[in-house]
Amino acid sequence: MTDALRDAGVTRSPAYFFPYFSFKEMKSAPVIEKMKRGPVGLLTVLPNGPPAMGKNLVQWFLYCVVISIFAAYLSGRTLAPGTAFLQVFRVVGIAALLGYGAAHAQESIWNGRSWVVTFKHLFDSVVYAALTAGTFGWLWPKSL
Repeated sequence: MTDALRDAGVTRSPAYFFPYFSFKEMKSAPVIEKMKRGPVGLLTVLPNGPPAMGKNLVQWFLYCVVISIFAAYLSGRTLAPGTAFLQVFRVVGIAALLGYGAAHAQESIWNGRSWVVTFKHLFDSVVYAALTAGTFGWLWPKSL
């Protein structure tokens, strides 16, 4: 299969949809028949070569920092110094959960990802949000 993809000139892309058709052709009989016959799918092609784990970890760290910055902004605008741990945990936790997990449902809705996989990702999101919220609650200023 990889030889066939290489021979077809498939290169890195966010997603290839198959069977291919234009938006205008979507309701035509031949396209509907192709869709019924299948297979229908999305194919993500990654860059050639071994995975760049270091680069991915740096990007993940920066992503976590960005989510924390937004959570810090929201909590800093809505919570005063001396706010109880649990209240800080709630505000930061929901902001972080939205940052880490909100987009996963879209993969199941639009791209056909299994809902089981989405719920596993959402569980991870809850863990990351709880760690972020706990850290903020622990380090929250006690009072002025």
